[in-house]
Amino acid sequence: MKSKYILPLFLLVQIIFLRILRYFPDYVEGFYSNNIFIRISHFSRVALGKIPFSLGDCIYALLILSIIGWFWQIRKTWKTEWKDHILKILSKISVFYFFFHLLWAFNYYRKPLSDKMEIKREYSDADFYAFTKRLIAKTNEIQFAITKNDTAKIIFPYSQAVSFDMILNGYDNLAKEYPYFKYETLSVKKSLFSTPLSYMGFGGYLNPFTNEAQINDLLPMYNFPQTTAHEMAHQIGFASENECNFISVLASLKNDNLYYKYAGYSFTLHYCLRIWKFKNEKVFNHLKKSIHTGILKNFKESQDFSKKYDSFLDDGFYFLYDKFLKSNNQKDGMESYSKFLDLMINYYKTRKL
Repeated sequence: MKSKYILPLFLLVQIIFLRILRYFPDYVEGFYSNNIFIRISHFSRVALGKIPFSLGDCIYALLILSIIGWFWQIRKTWKTEWKDHILKILSKISVFYFFFHLLWAFNYYRKPLSDKMEIKREYSDADFYAFTKRLIAKTNEIQFAITKNDTAKIIFPYSQAVSFDMILNGYDNLAKEYPYFKYETLSVKKSLFSTPLSYMGFGGYLNPFTNEAQINDLLPMYNFPQTTAHEMAHQIGFASENECNFISVLASLKNDNLYYKYAGYSFTLHYCLRIWKFKNEKVFNHLKKSIHTGILKNFKESQDFSKKYDSFLDDGFYFLYDKFLKSNNQKDGMESYSKFLDLMINYYKTRKL
């Protein structure tokens, strides 16, 4: 067999292997997520965490430039040597795909967090309504405790760099109850691509090769800690978007600082209201009346940010990322982000919110 066929065939083997692996979540949980990955992620954060800029973003920038350069280089031979060029592309994808899964993405196939924490996923409209009412009461309470004025929006008082460190308090408190949420050695960076991320509709992302959490530093600050906590959940081995939303909210609510609690409560409430508006606008309008004006001003801040960067790129990347998630064992795709409410509602059925 010619060597140029080896890596493309290896890509096919990997795809088949992953289709089989999804049926063995307990094996992935024990052998990879709680073993190999912990060592890889710890090493990455120790090695790169102190670097003040995003090394992963720099690597991506160089990679994009090299891809553009390569296509420019072969532009005259594409028609005559197309077969060799396709094999080279598949070979590079094969290597990328291998390290993507080895360094992080096998976590897509681990045991669901709902099973690990023994949380049910089903809930009734009555459960959802009661949960939303409790959320409104708690968010109102925190907003007033900070501002002493129910019409004043929350203005986050800390810098982004300070914010990263302060998020650890919530994870430390959460880990006292659930040790598998322990986060050690901070490696969170402001993304060098914050403007493109804004146009694509992303608040941040995890670089699976460097295990750096990249945060869009243009985001409204009142909810900045929540987005950061989400990416930190990816860093400790949770791939599912709904699970990372769930973990990040718990870490925010467990934080001793009121601003971080507010980030968690307001984030969850915003999702609940969006669903109620879709499900029953009459109920939505009724619930909205009981929310402090200051909180609604923060929500308007987020809406204005989204409108400012709204473009065709947002829709395009929504479609692509939806397909990406579905191809990586997340059948709900982009809808999985809101599925964290399944976990939240059932988690707090027997606990004080």
